[in-house]
Order: sequence, then C-alpha cells, then structure tokens
Amino acid sequence: EKLHISEPSNAYDFGQIINAVNTNKDKAACADLLTITDPKKLPVLLSNKLEGEIFLIFIQSLEYYVVGKDPGLVYQHLFYLSKAERFKVVLALLSKNEKEQVQQLFDLLSENRNNQYSLEDLESLKKVYEL
Repeated sequence: EKLHISEPSNAYDFGQIINAVNTNKDKAACADLLTITDPKKLPVLLSNKLEGEIFLIFIQSLEYYVVGKDPGLVYQHLFYLSKAERFKVVLALLSKNEKEQVQQLFDLLSENRNNQYSLEDLESLKKVYEL
C-alpha cells in the first residue's frame, strides 16, 4: 500500500510521516516527502529526531529517486540536513558501509552537477560529512 505524502506543516506531522516511511522502508514515499519539503525547513522539521535509520533512508531515497532528476534539490537537502540537531552524532555512528552510501550520493552529485552548486560547494559539503 503506497503511502500518501502531503507536505508536513510542522515537526510533529513530519515525524509521523518519517515514522511511517521508516517502518515500511518506503524509499519512494520518502523521496516524495523530500521533493515537496523545502530543504531550508529540514532542520526545524527534524527537530531533535534525527537518527541513523532516518538519515540513511534520506540518503538512499535521494540517491535512488531524486539525484537523477534534480541534483540541485539533493545538494540543498544534504546542506540543510547537516544543520540538523544530532547530525554530528548520527555521522559519528555510521558504519563504513553506510559512509560509502553517502560517498556514492556525493559521487552522483558531481556527475550530475548543474548550475545550482559548484564543485567547490560540493567539496566543502563533503568535508562537513567527513568524507
């Protein structure tokens, strides 16, 4: 059953949708959510709820469904995701394999680059992700 995703108006709504997406490991629904959510709102919507599982489903959804269509949006999401509370904690707990998934997404961003970000932007963001 496909999750119906509508734009979350607050952190509570966002949390509810994220929980449903995460329970079903529904990357397509997560991609829909990230496509309709303004990246700038991500830190506020995530509040203090960022966890490893959520971080990874974001990365995978962006990689499988969004980067090919809109690399600029993916860059924005990665940029604002790094401003979220608990980002550093989550990053510190990633396994080698999980870090490689993040690296893969960055590789796709440099291959699909558009005029919304430069290679310099990408390099400095990679440092924030400790890659």
